[in-house]
Amino acid sequence: MPHRAALPLALSTVLSLVTSTAVAQQTPAARRSVTDLPRIDVHGYDWRRYLKAKLVHQMAEVAGTKITVTGKTTVTHLDLQPTVIGNNLEQLLEQLLARSPGVLVSQQPTPTRFNLSYRGLGNPQESEYVLVMQDGIPLESDWIGFPTLYAMPLAQSLAEVQLFRGGSSLLYGPEPAPVINLVTKRPKPGAPFSASTGQVVGNRGLYSSYNTLEGSRGAWTFRADAAYVRSDGTRPNAQSQMRQADFYLEYRPDSRNVWWLDLHATTADSGDPGRLSQPKWQADARATPTPWNRDWVHRDQLVLGHTRDFGDGWRLTGKLWVAYQDLASRAANGALAPQPPPAATTLQDEQFRTRGLDLRVRKAWGHGNAFTAGTVLFHGDDPFRQWSSPDLYVDRYDCNGTPRLRQARSSDYTAVFAESVFRLPHEIHIVPSVRLEHERVAIDETVRPPFLSRPLIHEADARTVPLFGLGIGNDFGHGNETYFNVSQGWRPLRYFDMASPFANIVPGHAPDPSKSLSWEAGVHGVPVTGLYYDASLFWIDFRNRIEARHINATDVVEVNTGDTRNRGFEGQLDYDFLAPNARAARGEHLEAFASVSLLDARFTASAIPGQVGKVPAHAPRYLAKAGLT
Repeated sequence: MPHRAALPLALSTVLSLVTSTAVAQQTPAARRSVTDLPRIDVHGYDWRRYLKAKLVHQMAEVAGTKITVTGKTTVTHLDLQPTVIGNNLEQLLEQLLARSPGVLVSQQPTPTRFNLSYRGLGNPQESEYVLVMQDGIPLESDWIGFPTLYAMPLAQSLAEVQLFRGGSSLLYGPEPAPVINLVTKRPKPGAPFSASTGQVVGNRGLYSSYNTLEGSRGAWTFRADAAYVRSDGTRPNAQSQMRQADFYLEYRPDSRNVWWLDLHATTADSGDPGRLSQPKWQADARATPTPWNRDWVHRDQLVLGHTRDFGDGWRLTGKLWVAYQDLASRAANGALAPQPPPAATTLQDEQFRTRGLDLRVRKAWGHGNAFTAGTVLFHGDDPFRQWSSPDLYVDRYDCNGTPRLRQARSSDYTAVFAESVFRLPHEIHIVPSVRLEHERVAIDETVRPPFLSRPLIHEADARTVPLFGLGIGNDFGHGNETYFNVSQGWRPLRYFDMASPFANIVPGHAPDPSKSLSWEAGVHGVPVTGLYYDASLFWIDFRNRIEARHINATDVVEVNTGDTRNRGFEGQLDYDFLAPNARAARGEHLEAFASVSLLDARFTASAIPGQVGKVPAHAPRYLAKAGLT
């Protein structure tokens, strides 16, 4: 590091001055007896060049008020990735996560649902086991009671994708691993006024429009975008459309203070043509058993943020947000001619009114030491309603049907946390972490489905969970680091874990929350210009899995069924062929990338006979990705 080179140089300068003064004061005879000092050779390397190269692929060791050193992180800069236009979710997610090793994009042909999983930890349906955030704010319907993903920003509006592994529960909160943080594009202060538009047309009725306006004046900076995407799909009633609008306003009264306002609005709807068995698909690939089914999603989010540098290494970052999300669907049983259509449909509406506060403070001192602490507060108010209607095409806002289900649901979450990085001799660093979390979820039911005979649900449960973590790392060579971390995580109780609204059984108590203990050791770095590598071994013990257990032919109950062990290897290689060339300074890149995740997952305990030793569902033995940009 630079201080190592500066110390001998400073000592050499001081000794030279002292020697020159002493010689000037001596007699000519004494000057002839002066002995030359041994020669000192100072060698150093441009550590900034290696640090900059690493930051193309991973997070900074201390990123603002967050500490990520000794943890495994991956950053994908989307300006280095081709942009996918359209509503194909698999292509969209795979483009966003192409450089994120181990993240599985599960196929489901519903444009308003996003399905992700990681290292075989759980069902990828609606990304329930992965915490997805936008600028550090959860994108889930309800972070605690209903952690599902139904809304995603378009790739054109994002600057980068950050992936955090073990320790993410200590950094951001619930879910065992990982955290996927989508970073929105923001203009730089002083940026000139600019506007852009992009229009794309394609087959099957594809049309995409993305438009931006941004600039700055004095202490103010802004960016606005508006987008529209539509497609007819591949079958009747497979059409979809999406509208997105974002507005960012920033105010910098001085060099130490930043205030910002962030608004995101997304509306999407799509038809649901229905599932086909393979024989039916082979007979008619365009068959549509549910031409009347449809899904709607609307999400608004407003964030007020503030960052202040107090000097002497102190920084404060605060975010206050409110969000509203409405999930609506119209669903009836499928029927293919000559079968008659169903007699009724179910109109469903789930609303999520959430708000939260995230406060973090950081103190930096010495050479790379830092301490962070903070708190998170969250509340969700999430009513759930259903109606039955004889009109198979009933309007989504028509609530005149027969009430079928009505629940008032709420969630509360509080966390306090602290983390620090200590730099020791020989380039060793240690990162201890602690987080204390408390959740409460409640359900009050006033209308139950007519085919059930159970009593109305009036359930509430609260849990307090302490989490600990420890990371150790060592820098060696030029831009290389070994890292090791062990961390605890957990999955909060959902509304459906407490009591299913569609089962005839109300459990006597909620299951215990699922918990994880993750170990990971690896090495990453930039040994030569243009080459980045990251390789690690991981081991995850996932306890108290919550799964649906059949009580009889029709009723299921959510219970703790057992434990799993997930272990494996994850590796990543990136090489920019133009990095050693002067063309890289002009922004030209020719980069090859490849990653592989090898997974060995097994049940180690289970209440289900014969389950121990089996492979859990959604746990692929390997997942490989490669590309050239």
